[in-house]
Amino acid sequence: MSSGSPSAAMLTVFSERRSDLVITAREARAEGVISLTLADPHGAQLPAWTPGAHIDLLLDGIVRQYSLCGAPGDQNTWRIAILLAPDGRGGSRKVHQTLKAGSPIAVRGPRNHFPLHAAPRYIFIAGGIGITPILAMIAEAEAAGASWNLLYGGRQRASMAFLDELERYGQDRVTVTPQDEQGQLNLADCLGTSRPGTLVYCCGPEGLLTAVEEACALWPTGTLHIERFAPKAVEVAGEDTGAFELVLQRSGLTLQVPPDQSVFDVVSEAGVSVLGSCFEGVCGTCEQAVIDGDVDHRDSILSDEEREANEYMMICVSRCRSARLTLDL
Repeated sequence: MSSGSPSAAMLTVFSERRSDLVITAREARAEGVISLTLADPHGAQLPAWTPGAHIDLLLDGIVRQYSLCGAPGDQNTWRIAILLAPDGRGGSRKVHQTLKAGSPIAVRGPRNHFPLHAAPRYIFIAGGIGITPILAMIAEAEAAGASWNLLYGGRQRASMAFLDELERYGQDRVTVTPQDEQGQLNLADCLGTSRPGTLVYCCGPEGLLTAVEEACALWPTGTLHIERFAPKAVEVAGEDTGAFELVLQRSGLTLQVPPDQSVFDVVSEAGVSVLGSCFEGVCGTCEQAVIDGDVDHRDSILSDEEREANEYMMICVSRCRSARLTLDL
């Protein structure tokens, strides 16, 4: 679900733990947006998490990822927010139509591929439901005494969630830009000149992410951190789609990956247990450590630096340019 510049070693911040929780509250947060508060039915503490983390909702065969947007230090409850996507794959419709206060819900995680790194100053940019991971980041930055500003855009004010919670920070730090009232976010003024010691965090639709990437093109490497909800278009050269040998070092298996199958599918069919969720290279659930091989990275998570390091890959979409790929599996 992200693309940024933490070291590859930091990416596997993930719990495979499944938790059977209960929904303690359901609230309407904006037009088409609800929030759900989750807790352990027996009052047990939930796993700790950090800003940028998300969890998997396990919905009777459907798995969807949602960012945690409550208080980062709260281990009694988790909060997520879900935008109804009428033209989506059905996950958000199922949540909106069937889940209510008192409903049991199975979750997996938390996992964080979008961590907030310590810095004296932050620029946060959110589009629509992309405000969810940013909320926790703002709370963390505020607690740390860091300087920060938020640019928050949406189609219209009524569709922008959590405006009430952002009001307390004041208009000098929070700029709300409904498109039907004021047009697009003014990225030029905000990102036109790089600022030493400042990190930029952005989450939202692809158009916004692309615009922010372009605006930050001359900023220092490692400044910009973004999270995607949908895969970024990846150019694939025809010669890179062929078969290759796959070695699973810990399992002692050598397999063949044909052109029409993913590494994930081949590993699963061989009886080796691996987790997967989005199968689009967005969520990071299937991340595996690379021992050897020239990986053809096709995910929307790893930064250019992490791809160059070639230490991890998302086996649901990425392949191998060399004849052999060896994984720590």
